[in-house]
Amino acid sequence: MADWSPTAYLRYTDERSRPYGELLARVQREPASIVDLGCGPGHLTPVLRGRWPDASFVGLDSSPAMIERARTADPDGRYELGDVRDHAAGRGPSPEADLVISNATLQWVPGHRDLLPALAATARQTFAFSVPGNHDAPSHRLLREVAARAPYAAAVGQVERRAVADPAEYLEILAAPGWSVDAWETTYTHVLGGEDPVLRWISATGAQPVLHALDAHDAAHGTSLRARFDAELGAELRGAYPRRPFGTPLEFRRVFAVATRTA
Repeated sequence: MADWSPTAYLRYTDERSRPYGELLARVQREPASIVDLGCGPGHLTPVLRGRWPDASFVGLDSSPAMIERARTADPDGRYELGDVRDHAAGRGPSPEADLVISNATLQWVPGHRDLLPALAATARQTFAFSVPGNHDAPSHRLLREVAARAPYAAAVGQVERRAVADPAEYLEILAAPGWSVDAWETTYTHVLGGEDPVLRWISATGAQPVLHALDAHDAAHGTSLRARFDAELGAELRGAYPRRPFGTPLEFRRVFAVATRTA
């Protein structure tokens, strides 16, 4: 997949940042060191520093564009290019830390459930994460349905349903002797403004693999599938998420887990 766009991702900064604050609120320990897995463009690092100003910090992300943006915005911070799976295996630039935290990243890691015990083991005090739980919402269902139509299917292939677990399953996975686990979910109702706001929202995140595949096809064959796809998906999304006088409501479910060492 092509690299991420920090500019597109930051278009809805306030809405995308709310789960991070809720996640941090459930961390009870006072870490001296923090690793942020999937730190993105570094826009949430000030939240961490505001909560624990004396802690050391490493932000890890697999996107060169995100790391470049984070380093530019925060030249005194430490941001490293790396993979969550390498961190779980004890490789790469991010060390163990008192707090290992991840926001809206693990859903992109194949087999992330199997990695959770190893990721928790890299945390000396607390392992905390949140993931989107909206993969059966109209936004993502329609994305898969439109991508499966001709002529897009030949360019895109099978669109993966990146399902995450329910809170009870994450609790079951992380519960072990010496650990206390808090798992829950929250459904936010964001009110988005502008034209085709739900299309713009998913275009910066969940739709990225599809859009990158269409862009690559257009570049290779001189077609205009991406523009056609945007128009077709946008029409479907406008029907599923009608605009109200106050904006366009978007229900967005998030799943959270905080595992804390007790021994």
